[in-house]
Amino acid sequence: MRRGALTGKLMMSEAQFGEKFRVELRELLSWRRDVRQFKRDALPAGTFERLVEIACLAPSVGLSEPWRFVAVESRSCRDTIRACFEDCNAEALRSQGRERAALYARLKLAGLDDAPCQFAVFADGATAQGHGLGRLTMPATIDYSAVMAVHTLWLAARAEGIGLGWVSILDPDVVVAALDVPPAWRFIGYFCLGYPVDNDDVPVLEREGWESRRLPESVLFRR
Repeated sequence: MRRGALTGKLMMSEAQFGEKFRVELRELLSWRRDVRQFKRDALPAGTFERLVEIACLAPSVGLSEPWRFVAVESRSCRDTIRACFEDCNAEALRSQGRERAALYARLKLAGLDDAPCQFAVFADGATAQGHGLGRLTMPATIDYSAVMAVHTLWLAARAEGIGLGWVSILDPDVVVAALDVPPAWRFIGYFCLGYPVDNDDVPVLEREGWESRRLPESVLFRR
């Protein structure tokens, strides 16, 4: 379904969402996880493209839509990214204390070997779309907009039982060079997409004792 059709459907219903929908939305947010272990089963044809279409419904500063999705399909590109991860992961392991390092080493922090779909997201800092509205004093809003698109795709994927993993242990310069993107494109993140081995509403880092969530009231301030 195209974006216009989605918009039209909401207009006809006056975008009214009932209690059942709100409960399910809360459940979706709770079950959205950063997936690290994937099944090797291929996604149905057109799945990634459809999820990108949904991602493009995300808000963006000045309607700039600066997100750029790069599907990483070639073996050479994937091998370069994998090698980059190994180098950065080894450095991250060395930076941890002995006890933390032992726990870190047990965690599988990438789905680069198994995830059937891999892609990178960039923010086009040179886009003329939006005519610069809203980003003169805060140019970083271009990057924030791209992150909003990632989160939108993340939720849409989870609603279909598809997992997403953000591989942050990478050297951005290596990724940019490997994917040969325009100089004005700023690297936002590299992602693995596929069916998760396990599903859980508790983050793996919390389950493994790496960290725990803060209480919501601890992040709310009033002035």
